[in-house]
Amino acid sequence: AYYAMYKPARAWATDLLPLSLTRGDVPGMENQGGKAAMWIAVFVSPSLRQARTLTWAAADSGSEIHKGVSIGGSQVWSGATAQSQPFQNTQILVDSEAAYKTAAADADAWLKKNPDKKLNVFTLVSASRFPAPVWYLQWGDKKSGYAAFVNATTGDVVKTKGK
Repeated sequence: AYYAMYKPARAWATDLLPLSLTRGDVPGMENQGGKAAMWIAVFVSPSLRQARTLTWAAADSGSEIHKGVSIGGSQVWSGATAQSQPFQNTQILVDSEAAYKTAAADADAWLKKNPDKKLNVFTLVSASRFPAPVWYLQWGDKKSGYAAFVNATTGDVVKTKGK
């Protein structure tokens, strides 16, 4: 899904960098493990100072979700911040399935105690507090959930939060 979105985004801006990749939902389709029926990518162009959101969906659903790649309009992008930094494709060596397996193994004891808690957040982002982009996975919510950060380059769990 990522590379299906990358190709048309690259036609928009040759200096394109990914800013985030987030799992989405398609009604009637179940996301399992590291696979999702929809992915949402935000790409930025430092030279244009713009961002563009693209989506990839495995199927149509209503009038808002269309199978394949959909390209949103460009928006002003003011540049990187400590919490949100673009990254290079070469830093993504661990795909979503591998990141999910690693995070789920790390969260295994918590998940056994909380079988009703579903994976609510699954995103790839970069922030200054991590040496490389990370896959962020959160089961439950911030108050009573479990979160794991998996380094997208090495595949190691770099931080967890859980009760």
